[in-house]
Amino acid sequence: MTCTVRAPAKINLHLRILGRRPDRFHEVCTLLQSVGLHDTLAFRRRPGPLTVRSRSSGMPRDRANLVWAAASALWTANGRTGDPTGAAVTITKRIPAAAGLGGGSSDAAAALRGLCAVWGIAASDGWLRAVAARVGSDVPYFLAGGAALARGRGERVRGVPDIEPLWVVLSCPPFGVSTADAYRWFDAAARPGGAGPAALPRGWRRGLRGLANDLEPVVVERHPEVGRMIERLRRTGALRAAMTGSGSAVFGLYPTHAAAHAARLAARRRGWRAVVSRTTGRAEFRRGTVLRPGR
Repeated sequence: MTCTVRAPAKINLHLRILGRRPDRFHEVCTLLQSVGLHDTLAFRRRPGPLTVRSRSSGMPRDRANLVWAAASALWTANGRTGDPTGAAVTITKRIPAAAGLGGGSSDAAAALRGLCAVWGIAASDGWLRAVAARVGSDVPYFLAGGAALARGRGERVRGVPDIEPLWVVLSCPPFGVSTADAYRWFDAAARPGGAGPAALPRGWRRGLRGLANDLEPVVVERHPEVGRMIERLRRTGALRAAMTGSGSAVFGLYPTHAAAHAARLAARRRGWRAVVSRTTGRAEFRRGTVLRPGR
C-alpha cells in the first residue's frame, strides 16, 4: 500500500506572548493561517524498521525529525512497543526550515494521517489531536488548517471563521532562526508581565488592524535585514507585512494575484527566496491534504 499527503505551511497573522509557564514553555495567543505552499509526504508499507528519507540536505533523518517523532507517538498510542516498523516515508521539501512557516510540524501532522492509513489505524479526530499535541505545539493545528486561534503553548486550537482569501508573498532569507533562540531573546528583553492581551484585537478583520508579532522586534534587532524586508513589502502596498512565527520568513498579504506578483518582483533581494502563494480556508485545506493513492 502507498499513499501521499500534502503538508501545507502556515503564517502567524498575530502572535502575543503572555508569559512563562511552570513547564518552561511560553503561554501564547496566536492567530494561524494556512497557505498553499506545501511539502509532500509519500508513504509505503514495507517490512523492517521505519525509514524517513528526503533529498533535503538540512533535514534530520533520525529521531530528531518530527516525522519520526510523530510515528513513534502514534505507534505507542496504538499500544505497540519498541520502535516503529512497517513503513517508509519520503518527504519532498518545499517549505524552508527554521523560517516560522511550520514545515516540520505540518510534516508531522501529515505523517500521523498517512501512517494511520498505512498501519490500518482507525483514529477519531479527538484521539489524533491528542497524539499530535504530544509531538509538538503546532502539530494539532495542521490537522485542520484554515484560520485558527491557538492558545496555551499553541496546542489548544479553535477554528475561527475564514478570512477573505488573500494572496501571499513569502520572502525567506538565506538563514533561519531557531524558535528556542527567538524566545530566549524575548525573555532577555525583560518585558515585565508578558506582552499584551490574551485576545484578538477588536475589529482585526477590517484591514487586519491591530495585529502584531511579539517576537518580531527581538529578531529584527539581531537580523536587521528581516526588518528591511518587512518595510519593502509595506511599501508595495501590502495589507499586512510582518514576520511569521519566530522567523526568519516575512510575509505580505495582497487582495489580488497581480498585486502579489508585482510585490514579489519589487521586493526582490539577492540571497532571499520569494514565492507567491495564497491563504486557504479549512474546507480547501481538507481537500488539499486528502490521502491520495500512490503510484
